[in-house]
Amino acid sequence: MIPDIGAAFGEYTYLATEIVWGSVALWLLYRVDAVGQAGRTIVALYPIAYLWDWYTLHIGVFAIELRTGVDLLGIPIEEHIFMVVVPALVIGLHETLRAWSERDGESNAENWQ
Repeated sequence: MIPDIGAAFGEYTYLATEIVWGSVALWLLYRVDAVGQAGRTIVALYPIAYLWDWYTLHIGVFAIELRTGVDLLGIPIEEHIFMVVVPALVIGLHETLRAWSERDGESNAENWQ
């Protein structure tokens, strides 16, 4: 059975999970010295993610129940954070795997053959 953290965090559940995963993302990015790279990518992706999120929320594709209720520019504050955390986590994991591969002496070309 999956534990229900919503009972513990209530309206702060979404925010709490973002803090946890955002911390993991930041740690990964820091370890591989990719914070700046991730920041540039996030800035480039953010407007697209915002429009996508705003639209899907407004047409009713999904609803966010366990959130603070604080909105910014027409979407929940948690969604703004989500649009930063997800690409940061993806880039952090990608760069970590790349660093491990390089450390083990594997080149990218060898990995694809």
